[in-house]
Amino acid sequence: MAPSTTSPASAAARALRSTLRGAVLAPGDSGYDTARRMWNGAVDARPAVIARPADEADVRRAVDAARVHGLPLAVRGGGHDWAGRGTAHDGLVIDLSALRAVTVDPAAGVAVAQGGARAGDVLEATRPYGLAPVTGTVKAVGLAGVTLAGGYGLLNGRCGLALDNLAAARVVLADGRAVTASPTEHAELYWALRGGGGNFGVVTELHCRLHPVSTVLAGMLLYPADRATSVLRGYRDIIAAAPDELTVMSGFFGGPDGQPLVFLLPVWSGGLEEGRDVVARFDQLGPPLSGAVCPQEYAHVLGMFDQVVVDGRHNEVRTQWLPALTDRTVDLIAATASGATSPYSGMFVHHFHGAAARVPAADTAFALRRDHLLVEIAAAWEPTAPPGPHQRWAREASTAFAAHALPGGYPNLLAPQEYQRAIAAFGPNTGRLLKVKERYDPEHLFSAVAALEPTDTTPGA
Repeated sequence: MAPSTTSPASAAARALRSTLRGAVLAPGDSGYDTARRMWNGAVDARPAVIARPADEADVRRAVDAARVHGLPLAVRGGGHDWAGRGTAHDGLVIDLSALRAVTVDPAAGVAVAQGGARAGDVLEATRPYGLAPVTGTVKAVGLAGVTLAGGYGLLNGRCGLALDNLAAARVVLADGRAVTASPTEHAELYWALRGGGGNFGVVTELHCRLHPVSTVLAGMLLYPADRATSVLRGYRDIIAAAPDELTVMSGFFGGPDGQPLVFLLPVWSGGLEEGRDVVARFDQLGPPLSGAVCPQEYAHVLGMFDQVVVDGRHNEVRTQWLPALTDRTVDLIAATASGATSPYSGMFVHHFHGAAARVPAADTAFALRRDHLLVEIAAAWEPTAPPGPHQRWAREASTAFAAHALPGGYPNLLAPQEYQRAIAAFGPNTGRLLKVKERYDPEHLFSAVAALEPTDTTPGA
């Protein structure tokens, strides 16, 4: 593909239209405005070209076009990165939404998912076999984006992070080559993909280990905000002694009347009879407003937060890693809930322990391998509302938790300006990651540059 003397964007679009099997969209084309929209309505980037590959060969051509014509490049999987790292203003976006196929080898316990597959796509494909993938907590989110950065979910205690279950990946590199990264092929790239995010190439295929999980003991337990302190202290005691099979998510979100409700979501993925005694401990917290722990399909449990992921609302997310819940951080969660400025905002506390914590820190790029809690502070509001109050709520809450937090933070949720925290997150693995980057993408074609820039939050903004 030779460079053109016309504008880089028009030259790239013309080259791609002549070679891609999939669709190519540019400003003014029918469908362009719909295609450029992200889950977070606050992201308003206008890519110069959107390529929707139909196969891996199309992906290779799109990468070549970005490199040859000097266009900023972004890769869109599920499109749910809150800061807009899946799009590029005036650049080229490789939109993998047409690549969502999943095949299952039940004998090997492996699913092969294309790069645009959502967590729910893989879950639905594996359900008939009584198997489940390890994913995040929302079915609509892209599996690749979750897996490459970490993948906190409801099976972490028993099965590890999503990235711990990545057996191999097919990757299109910056030079246009397609390679397989695995423990025996491109092993350093395989190491970096498990926690290093989408900075090394376009993942067109993920080989994911599956687990014999179909029916679990689980339930969404809801409590009034005025019981937050006692419920969360009880939760702290339960997770301190939790076996691998029990992973418990907690936090708060707005109830039907707009007032915050504290929630606990225990998931027991072991034997049902054995688990009944374990989950009975939640009865000691007192009766919830609603909800009960009972046998349920795991696929149903994983859909409990789908209503939170509403396309088009404006969102801002902040995050901290807590080593444990203390009386002070329990009080902070309660105070953050009471101060929420939108009924759509919430806090989601992810429980990291068990198998996920026993992986040696040097084995994957994801370095924080100790028991901890991932705090996700999620401000959400309607597009017509002024952003200032909601942004301040999330940022001030994060600052309050920072005094009690571990260094770094979950890279998938960090804000655009928090690059120093991202470096701290990789800790002793940082140098090795940089070497892999220089080997596979020396010109830095791939980068996690956000499309949503931080904004001022002056009064009335």
